[in-house]
Amino acid sequence: MAEVHLIGQIVGASGFPRSSLFCKWGIHTGGAWKLLSGLREGQTQVDHPQLDDVAYWSHPIDVHFATKGLQGWPKLHVQVWHQDPFGRRELYGYGVCHVPCSPGWHALACVTWQPLGSWQERLSQLFVGGGPQLLNSDLIYTGADRYRLQTTAAGTVHLELGVVLRHFARYGVEC
Repeated sequence: MAEVHLIGQIVGASGFPRSSLFCKWGIHTGGAWKLLSGLREGQTQVDHPQLDDVAYWSHPIDVHFATKGLQGWPKLHVQVWHQDPFGRRELYGYGVCHVPCSPGWHALACVTWQPLGSWQERLSQLFVGGGPQLLNSDLIYTGADRYRLQTTAAGTVHLELGVVLRHFARYGVEC
């Protein structure tokens, strides 16, 4: 089987309204993909930046997949959360980016968005906090229903990924 090895890190995030951010991440693949080693999902630590509004996580990603074809190429999905001094968590954004299919080192910027909600939910969010969240997190990486959502832009998650491809030509998989 052809193999894909992803080695890198979630560097951090910028452009969010407050600091004290953390990130929940996961990798979604199609049915022909098998996880050989590594974790398919994880969570970073909370960063409390002192000087600027950029959160630095430097969270490692090391995942190894085997595949029979290119269909269902890996997608990295993220959720950025804010944690206040009382430990309450508030969703700041969802994002998804395709893993590059060319081997080598790649710097990625994953732009995030959050559901807009009704004007009552926005007013409640202003005074109470919280805000609308997706009931089904599969909408983050499936495009069919996501485009019907009303959303607003959030910040950006910065990633660095090294992509290693192995045995693609041997098994007739062309990139």
